[in-house]
Amino acid sequence: MDFHDTPEEAAFRAEVRAFIDAECPPSIRRRGLHAMFGGGGWDDIRLSTDEYRQLNATWAKKLAEKGWIAPAWPKEYGGAGMTVMQQFIFNQEMAAAGAPRGGNYGIGVGWAGPTIILYGNDEQKQQYLPGIVRGDDIWCQGFSEPGAGSDLASLQTRAAKDGDDYVINGQKIWTSGAHVAKYMILLARTDPDAPKHKGISYFILDMRSPGIDVRPLVNMAGNHDFNEVFFDNVRVPKENLIGEENRGWYVGTTTLDFERSGIATSVTHGHMVRDLAAFVRDNRDEPFVSKSANLRIEIADRAVEAEVEQMLCTQVISMQNRGLVPNKESSIAKLFSSELDLRIAETSMKTLGLYGQLRRGSAHAVLHGRVESTYLYATTSTVGGGTSEIQRNIIAQRGLGLPRA
Repeated sequence: MDFHDTPEEAAFRAEVRAFIDAECPPSIRRRGLHAMFGGGGWDDIRLSTDEYRQLNATWAKKLAEKGWIAPAWPKEYGGAGMTVMQQFIFNQEMAAAGAPRGGNYGIGVGWAGPTIILYGNDEQKQQYLPGIVRGDDIWCQGFSEPGAGSDLASLQTRAAKDGDDYVINGQKIWTSGAHVAKYMILLARTDPDAPKHKGISYFILDMRSPGIDVRPLVNMAGNHDFNEVFFDNVRVPKENLIGEENRGWYVGTTTLDFERSGIATSVTHGHMVRDLAAFVRDNRDEPFVSKSANLRIEIADRAVEAEVEQMLCTQVISMQNRGLVPNKESSIAKLFSSELDLRIAETSMKTLGLYGQLRRGSAHAVLHGRVESTYLYATTSTVGGGTSEIQRNIIAQRGLGLPRA
Protein backbone atom coordinates (compact mmCIF):
# COMPACT_ATOMS: atom_id res chain seq x y z
CA MET A 1 0.00 0.00 0.00
CA ASP A 2 1.21 3.49 -0.85
CA PHE A 3 0.09 5.94 1.82
CA HIS A 4 1.13 9.02 -0.14
CA ASP A 5 -1.11 10.99 -2.49
CA THR A 6 -0.04 11.40 -6.06
CA PRO A 7 0.12 15.05 -7.17
CA GLU A 8 -3.32 14.64 -8.76
CA GLU A 9 -4.74 13.08 -5.60
CA ALA A 10 -3.23 15.80 -3.44
CA ALA A 11 -4.83 18.45 -5.66
CA PHE A 12 -8.19 16.72 -5.41
CA ARG A 13 -7.87 16.44 -1.62
CA ALA A 14 -7.17 20.17 -1.43
CA GLU A 15 -10.22 20.84 -3.61
CA VAL A 16 -12.50 18.77 -1.38
CA ARG A 17 -11.13 20.35 1.79
CA ALA A 18 -11.50 23.87 0.42
CA PHE A 19 -15.06 23.18 -0.73
CA ILE A 20 -16.09 21.89 2.71
CA ASP A 21 -14.45 24.84 4.44
CA ALA A 22 -16.22 27.31 2.16
CA GLU A 23 -19.67 25.74 1.84
CA CYS A 24 -20.46 23.48 4.82
CA PRO A 25 -21.81 25.47 7.80
CA PRO A 26 -19.75 24.67 10.92
CA SER A 27 -22.97 24.35 12.93
CA ILE A 28 -24.06 21.17 11.11
CA ARG A 29 -20.73 19.38 11.35
CA ARG A 30 -20.34 16.54 13.82
CA ARG A 31 -17.05 14.83 14.59
CA GLY A 32 -15.36 13.16 17.50
CA LEU A 33 -17.50 13.03 20.64
CA HIS A 34 -20.02 15.27 18.87
CA ALA A 35 -20.57 12.46 16.35
CA MET A 36 -21.77 10.12 19.08
CA PHE A 37 -25.48 9.42 19.16
CA GLY A 38 -27.07 12.08 21.34
CA GLY A 39 -30.55 10.71 21.81
CA GLY A 40 -31.68 12.68 18.77
CA GLY A 41 -30.43 15.96 20.21
CA TRP A 42 -28.43 18.77 18.73
CA ASP A 43 -28.40 20.83 21.91
CA ASP A 44 -24.74 21.72 21.63
CA ILE A 45 -25.31 23.75 18.46
CA ARG A 46 -28.60 25.25 19.69
CA LEU A 47 -30.43 24.57 16.45
CA SER A 48 -34.06 23.62 16.12
CA THR A 49 -34.89 20.71 13.85
CA ASP A 50 -36.21 23.08 11.19
CA GLU A 51 -33.07 25.22 11.29
CA TYR A 52 -30.84 22.19 10.96
CA ARG A 53 -32.87 20.83 8.07
CA GLN A 54 -32.70 24.13 6.26
CA LEU A 55 -28.92 24.38 6.65
CA ASN A 56 -28.46 20.74 5.69
CA ALA A 57 -30.70 21.18 2.63
CA THR A 58 -28.59 24.14 1.51
CA TRP A 59 -25.43 22.12 1.97
CA ALA A 60 -26.98 19.21 0.06
CA LYS A 61 -27.79 21.53 -2.83
CA LYS A 62 -24.17 22.65 -2.94
CA LEU A 63 -23.03 19.02 -3.04
CA ALA A 64 -25.57 18.22 -5.74
CA GLU A 65 -24.43 21.15 -7.88
CA LYS A 66 -20.90 19.84 -7.57
CA GLY A 67 -22.07 16.34 -8.47
CA TRP A 68 -20.85 15.04 -5.12
CA ILE A 69 -24.10 13.62 -3.72
CA ALA A 70 -23.30 10.38 -5.55
CA PRO A 71 -19.50 10.28 -5.86
CA ALA A 72 -19.29 6.82 -7.46
CA TRP A 73 -22.10 7.19 -9.99
CA PRO A 74 -21.25 7.87 -13.65
CA LYS A 75 -21.55 11.51 -14.64
CA GLU A 76 -24.23 10.69 -17.20
CA TYR A 77 -26.58 9.84 -14.31
CA GLY A 78 -25.77 12.91 -12.23
CA GLY A 79 -22.91 11.47 -10.21
CA ALA A 80 -19.32 12.59 -9.90
CA GLY A 81 -17.72 9.66 -11.71
CA MET A 82 -14.92 9.62 -9.14
CA THR A 83 -12.15 7.07 -9.33
CA VAL A 84 -11.77 4.65 -6.44
CA MET A 85 -9.03 6.78 -4.89
CA GLN A 86 -11.04 9.97 -5.33
CA GLN A 87 -13.93 8.33 -3.50
CA PHE A 88 -11.54 7.30 -0.75
CA ILE A 89 -10.17 10.83 -0.40
CA PHE A 90 -13.64 12.38 -0.55
CA ASN A 91 -14.90 10.10 2.23
CA GLN A 92 -11.80 10.77 4.31
CA GLU A 93 -12.15 14.54 4.10
CA MET A 94 -15.90 14.53 4.71
CA ALA A 95 -15.43 12.39 7.81
CA ALA A 96 -12.46 14.42 9.03
CA ALA A 97 -14.54 17.61 8.82
CA GLY A 98 -17.64 15.97 10.30
CA ALA A 99 -19.59 17.13 7.26
CA PRO A 100 -22.94 15.40 6.61
CA ARG A 101 -23.25 13.56 3.33
CA GLY A 102 -26.06 15.86 2.29
CA GLY A 103 -29.67 15.24 1.44
CA ASN A 104 -30.93 11.69 1.83
CA TYR A 105 -27.72 9.82 1.23
CA GLY A 106 -27.73 6.15 2.13
CA ILE A 107 -29.96 3.53 0.60
CA GLY A 108 -30.86 5.75 -2.37
CA VAL A 109 -27.27 6.54 -3.34
CA GLY A 110 -25.60 3.39 -2.08
CA TRP A 111 -28.03 0.66 -3.10
CA ALA A 112 -31.15 1.68 -5.03
CA GLY A 113 -29.42 4.01 -7.48
CA PRO A 114 -26.56 1.65 -8.42
CA THR A 115 -29.06 -1.20 -8.83
CA ILE A 116 -31.18 0.88 -11.20
CA ILE A 117 -28.09 2.01 -13.11
CA LEU A 118 -26.95 -1.58 -13.56
CA TYR A 119 -30.24 -3.42 -14.04
CA GLY A 120 -32.91 -0.81 -14.74
CA ASN A 121 -34.22 0.20 -18.16
CA ASP A 122 -34.06 3.73 -19.55
CA GLU A 123 -37.51 4.67 -18.28
CA GLN A 124 -36.67 3.54 -14.75
CA LYS A 125 -33.41 5.48 -14.78
CA GLN A 126 -35.16 8.64 -15.95
CA GLN A 127 -37.90 8.26 -13.36
CA TYR A 128 -35.90 7.48 -10.22
CA LEU A 129 -32.28 8.61 -10.50
CA PRO A 130 -32.78 12.42 -10.63
CA GLY A 131 -34.60 12.51 -7.29
CA ILE A 132 -31.76 10.60 -5.64
CA VAL A 133 -28.94 12.84 -6.89
CA ARG A 134 -30.94 15.94 -5.95
CA GLY A 135 -31.18 14.57 -2.43
CA ASP A 136 -34.97 14.82 -2.58
CA ASP A 137 -36.18 11.22 -2.36
CA ILE A 138 -35.71 9.00 0.67
CA TRP A 139 -35.48 5.26 0.02
CA CYS A 140 -35.80 2.27 2.32
CA GLN A 141 -34.86 -1.38 1.89
CA GLY A 142 -37.46 -4.15 2.16
CA PHE A 143 -35.29 -7.22 2.52
CA SER A 144 -35.31 -8.71 6.05
CA GLU A 145 -38.34 -10.53 7.44
CA PRO A 146 -39.10 -12.01 10.88
CA GLY A 147 -38.09 -15.45 9.59
CA ALA A 148 -35.51 -14.34 7.03
CA GLY A 149 -32.62 -12.30 8.34
CA SER A 150 -29.19 -13.84 7.87
CA ASP A 151 -30.88 -16.50 5.72
CA LEU A 152 -32.50 -13.87 3.53
CA ALA A 153 -33.31 -16.31 0.73
CA SER A 154 -35.96 -17.85 3.02
CA LEU A 155 -38.13 -14.74 2.65
CA GLN A 156 -41.87 -15.41 2.31
CA THR A 157 -43.36 -12.08 1.20
CA ARG A 158 -45.29 -12.95 -1.97
CA ALA A 159 -45.66 -11.08 -5.23
CA ALA A 160 -48.40 -12.69 -7.33
CA LYS A 161 -48.82 -11.67 -10.98
CA ASP A 162 -52.27 -10.21 -11.68
CA GLY A 163 -52.68 -8.66 -15.12
CA ASP A 164 -50.31 -5.71 -15.44
CA ASP A 165 -49.58 -5.68 -11.70
CA TYR A 166 -47.96 -7.76 -9.01
CA VAL A 167 -49.93 -8.08 -5.76
CA ILE A 168 -47.74 -7.99 -2.66
CA ASN A 169 -48.64 -9.69 0.62
CA GLY A 170 -46.36 -10.26 3.58
CA GLN A 171 -44.16 -8.47 6.07
CA LYS A 172 -40.73 -6.87 6.31
CA ILE A 173 -38.88 -5.92 9.50
CA TRP A 174 -35.97 -3.74 10.64
CA THR A 175 -36.79 -1.39 7.77
CA SER A 176 -34.75 1.74 8.42
CA GLY A 177 -36.50 4.96 7.46
CA ALA A 178 -39.68 3.33 6.13
CA HIS A 179 -41.76 5.90 8.01
CA VAL A 180 -40.28 8.75 5.94
CA ALA A 181 -39.34 6.95 2.72
CA LYS A 182 -40.90 7.67 -0.66
CA TYR A 183 -39.73 4.43 -2.27
CA MET A 184 -38.69 0.95 -1.18
CA ILE A 185 -36.44 -1.56 -2.91
CA LEU A 186 -38.29 -4.81 -2.28
CA LEU A 187 -37.45 -8.48 -2.58
CA ALA A 188 -40.51 -10.72 -2.85
CA ARG A 189 -41.15 -14.32 -3.85
CA THR A 190 -42.74 -14.66 -7.29
CA ASP A 191 -42.37 -18.44 -7.66
CA PRO A 192 -43.07 -20.32 -4.41
CA ASP A 193 -42.26 -23.67 -6.05
CA ALA A 194 -38.77 -22.75 -7.22
CA PRO A 195 -35.62 -23.33 -5.11
CA LYS A 196 -35.47 -20.52 -2.58
CA HIS A 197 -32.74 -18.54 -4.35
CA LYS A 198 -34.43 -18.75 -7.76
CA GLY A 199 -38.01 -17.65 -7.15
CA ILE A 200 -37.37 -14.10 -5.92
CA SER A 201 -37.93 -10.85 -7.82
CA TYR A 202 -36.75 -7.30 -7.21
CA PHE A 203 -39.21 -4.38 -7.23
CA ILE A 204 -39.43 -0.67 -6.65
CA LEU A 205 -42.39 0.04 -4.38
CA ASP A 206 -44.05 3.43 -4.01
CA MET A 207 -44.52 3.76 -0.24
CA ARG A 208 -47.70 5.81 -0.81
CA SER A 209 -49.45 2.77 -2.32
CA PRO A 210 -52.68 1.60 -0.65
CA GLY A 211 -52.32 -1.41 1.62
CA ILE A 212 -48.97 -0.52 3.21
CA ASP A 213 -48.91 -0.35 7.02
CA VAL A 214 -45.71 1.00 8.60
CA ARG A 215 -45.37 0.39 12.34
CA PRO A 216 -42.54 1.92 14.38
CA LEU A 217 -39.93 -0.13 16.23
CA VAL A 218 -38.47 2.16 18.90
CA ASN A 219 -35.09 0.91 20.09
CA MET A 220 -33.84 0.82 23.67
CA ALA A 221 -32.04 4.12 23.14
CA GLY A 222 -35.44 5.71 22.53
CA ASN A 223 -34.82 6.34 18.82
CA HIS A 224 -37.26 5.53 16.03
CA ASP A 225 -35.09 4.36 13.16
CA PHE A 226 -36.52 0.92 12.43
CA ASN A 227 -39.98 -0.17 11.37
CA GLU A 228 -41.95 -3.25 10.51
CA VAL A 229 -43.90 -2.98 7.28
CA PHE A 230 -47.00 -4.99 6.39
CA PHE A 231 -48.33 -5.46 2.85
CA ASP A 232 -52.02 -6.22 2.32
CA ASN A 233 -52.78 -6.70 -1.38
CA VAL A 234 -50.42 -3.90 -2.41
CA ARG A 235 -50.42 -3.50 -6.18
CA VAL A 236 -47.11 -2.83 -7.92
CA PRO A 237 -47.08 -2.13 -11.68
CA LYS A 238 -45.06 -4.59 -13.72
CA GLU A 239 -42.98 -1.62 -14.88
CA ASN A 240 -41.51 -1.51 -11.36
CA LEU A 241 -39.81 -4.89 -11.74
CA ILE A 242 -36.02 -4.47 -11.82
CA GLY A 243 -34.25 -7.05 -13.93
CA GLU A 244 -35.84 -10.38 -14.78
CA GLU A 245 -38.67 -12.03 -12.91
CA ASN A 246 -37.45 -14.74 -10.50
CA ARG A 247 -33.85 -13.50 -10.73
CA GLY A 248 -34.10 -10.79 -8.09
CA TRP A 249 -31.80 -12.64 -5.70
CA TYR A 250 -28.88 -12.09 -8.06
CA VAL A 251 -29.82 -8.43 -8.47
CA GLY A 252 -30.05 -7.94 -4.71
CA THR A 253 -26.73 -9.59 -3.89
CA THR A 254 -24.62 -7.90 -6.54
CA THR A 255 -21.86 -5.79 -5.08
CA LEU A 256 -22.81 -2.40 -6.42
CA ASP A 257 -21.14 0.16 -4.28
CA PHE A 258 -17.37 0.50 -4.27
CA GLU A 259 -17.38 3.84 -2.53
CA ARG A 260 -17.85 2.30 0.91
CA SER A 261 -14.42 1.20 2.07
CA GLY A 262 -15.35 1.94 5.69
CA ILE A 263 -12.75 4.71 5.83
CA ALA A 264 -15.29 7.27 7.04
CA THR A 265 -16.08 5.14 10.08
CA SER A 266 -12.42 4.62 10.90
CA VAL A 267 -11.74 8.36 10.69
CA THR A 268 -14.73 9.01 12.96
CA HIS A 269 -13.52 6.43 15.48
CA GLY A 270 -10.09 8.05 15.56
CA HIS A 271 -11.61 11.46 16.29
CA MET A 272 -13.83 10.00 19.01
CA VAL A 273 -10.92 8.38 20.84
CA ARG A 274 -8.74 11.48 20.59
CA ASP A 275 -11.61 13.64 21.85
CA LEU A 276 -12.18 11.23 24.73
CA ALA A 277 -8.52 11.43 25.73
CA ALA A 278 -8.64 15.24 25.59
CA PHE A 279 -11.86 15.27 27.60
CA VAL A 280 -10.25 13.18 30.36
CA ARG A 281 -7.16 15.43 30.44
CA ASP A 282 -9.28 18.57 30.66
CA ASN A 283 -11.63 17.22 33.32
CA ARG A 284 -9.50 14.79 35.31
CA ASP A 285 -10.35 16.49 38.62
CA GLU A 286 -14.10 16.55 38.00
CA PRO A 287 -16.27 14.05 39.91
CA PHE A 288 -17.79 12.69 36.69
CA VAL A 289 -14.45 11.39 35.33
CA SER A 290 -13.23 7.98 36.46
CA LYS A 291 -10.11 7.91 38.62
CA SER A 292 -9.26 4.35 37.59
CA ALA A 293 -5.55 3.78 37.02
CA ASN A 294 -6.40 1.56 34.06
CA LEU A 295 -8.35 4.23 32.17
CA ARG A 296 -5.26 5.66 30.48
CA ILE A 297 -4.29 2.19 29.20
CA GLU A 298 -7.82 1.44 27.98
CA ILE A 299 -8.06 4.69 26.02
CA ALA A 300 -4.62 4.01 24.54
CA ASP A 301 -5.84 0.57 23.45
CA ARG A 302 -8.80 2.15 21.67
CA ALA A 303 -6.47 4.63 19.94
CA VAL A 304 -4.26 1.82 18.66
CA GLU A 305 -7.33 -0.12 17.49
CA ALA A 306 -8.62 2.92 15.60
CA GLU A 307 -5.32 3.02 13.72
CA VAL A 308 -5.56 -0.72 13.00
CA GLU A 309 -9.08 -0.17 11.65
CA GLN A 310 -7.80 2.55 9.34
CA MET A 311 -5.14 0.19 7.99
CA LEU A 312 -7.73 -2.53 7.32
CA CYS A 313 -9.93 -0.05 5.45
CA THR A 314 -6.93 1.25 3.51
CA GLN A 315 -6.16 -2.33 2.47
CA VAL A 316 -9.69 -2.67 1.08
CA ILE A 317 -9.44 0.51 -0.96
CA SER A 318 -5.93 -0.39 -2.13
CA MET A 319 -7.23 -3.68 -3.53
CA GLN A 320 -10.13 -1.94 -5.24
CA ASN A 321 -7.73 0.57 -6.76
CA ARG A 322 -5.77 -2.34 -8.30
CA GLY A 323 -8.93 -3.79 -9.82
CA LEU A 324 -9.29 -6.55 -7.23
CA VAL A 325 -12.48 -7.42 -5.39
CA PRO A 326 -11.94 -7.52 -1.62
CA ASN A 327 -13.99 -10.30 -0.12
CA LYS A 328 -12.60 -11.63 3.11
CA GLU A 329 -10.75 -8.32 3.50
CA SER A 330 -14.03 -6.38 3.56
CA SER A 331 -15.44 -8.80 6.12
CA ILE A 332 -12.33 -8.43 8.29
CA ALA A 333 -12.63 -4.65 8.18
CA LYS A 334 -16.36 -4.70 8.87
CA LEU A 335 -15.99 -7.17 11.76
CA PHE A 336 -13.18 -5.20 13.39
CA SER A 337 -14.95 -1.87 12.90
CA SER A 338 -18.32 -2.92 14.31
CA GLU A 339 -16.78 -4.57 17.36
CA LEU A 340 -14.60 -1.50 17.90
CA ASP A 341 -17.84 0.48 18.05
CA LEU A 342 -18.77 -1.57 21.10
CA ARG A 343 -15.37 -1.17 22.75
CA ILE A 344 -15.30 2.61 22.27
CA ALA A 345 -18.79 2.88 23.73
CA GLU A 346 -17.79 0.72 26.69
CA THR A 347 -14.64 2.75 27.34
CA SER A 348 -16.65 5.98 27.15
CA MET A 349 -19.10 4.57 29.70
CA LYS A 350 -16.23 3.55 32.01
CA THR A 351 -14.78 7.05 31.68
CA LEU A 352 -17.93 8.64 33.10
CA GLY A 353 -18.96 5.84 35.43
CA LEU A 354 -22.47 6.29 36.79
CA TYR A 355 -22.67 9.72 35.12
CA GLY A 356 -22.47 7.94 31.77
CA GLN A 357 -25.87 6.35 32.39
CA LEU A 358 -27.65 9.70 32.50
CA ARG A 359 -29.80 10.62 29.54
CA ARG A 360 -30.05 13.88 27.67
CA GLY A 361 -32.21 16.22 29.71
CA SER A 362 -30.89 15.17 33.11
CA ALA A 363 -29.52 18.05 35.13
CA HIS A 364 -26.32 16.09 35.76
CA ALA A 365 -25.85 14.55 32.29
CA VAL A 366 -22.37 14.99 30.84
CA LEU A 367 -21.78 15.49 27.11
CA HIS A 368 -25.53 15.95 26.61
CA GLY A 369 -26.15 12.30 27.50
CA ARG A 370 -24.40 11.07 24.36
CA VAL A 371 -22.51 8.30 26.13
CA GLU A 372 -25.67 6.62 27.40
CA SER A 373 -27.32 6.74 24.00
CA THR A 374 -24.19 5.60 22.16
CA TYR A 375 -23.63 2.72 24.59
CA LEU A 376 -27.11 1.41 23.91
CA TYR A 377 -27.02 2.07 20.18
CA ALA A 378 -23.61 0.42 19.67
CA THR A 379 -25.17 -2.99 20.19
CA THR A 380 -26.65 -2.71 16.67
CA SER A 381 -23.21 -2.38 15.06
CA THR A 382 -22.49 -6.10 15.17
CA VAL A 383 -25.87 -6.91 13.60
CA GLY A 384 -26.48 -4.38 10.81
CA GLY A 385 -24.77 -4.96 7.48
CA GLY A 386 -24.14 -8.61 8.25
CA THR A 387 -23.71 -9.99 11.75
CA SER A 388 -20.32 -10.69 13.28
CA GLU A 389 -21.12 -14.39 12.99
CA ILE A 390 -21.72 -14.03 9.24
CA GLN A 391 -18.46 -12.08 8.83
CA ARG A 392 -16.51 -14.76 10.71
CA ASN A 393 -18.00 -17.45 8.48
CA ILE A 394 -16.92 -15.53 5.37
CA ILE A 395 -13.41 -15.06 6.77
CA ALA A 396 -13.18 -18.74 7.73
CA GLN A 397 -14.49 -20.13 4.44
CA ARG A 398 -13.15 -17.66 1.87
CA GLY A 399 -10.08 -16.50 3.74
CA LEU A 400 -8.86 -19.58 5.59
CA GLY A 401 -10.42 -22.18 3.31
CA LEU A 402 -12.20 -23.92 6.16
CA PRO A 403 -15.15 -26.21 5.34
CA ARG A 404 -18.73 -25.26 6.09
CA ALA A 405 -19.85 -26.61 9.44
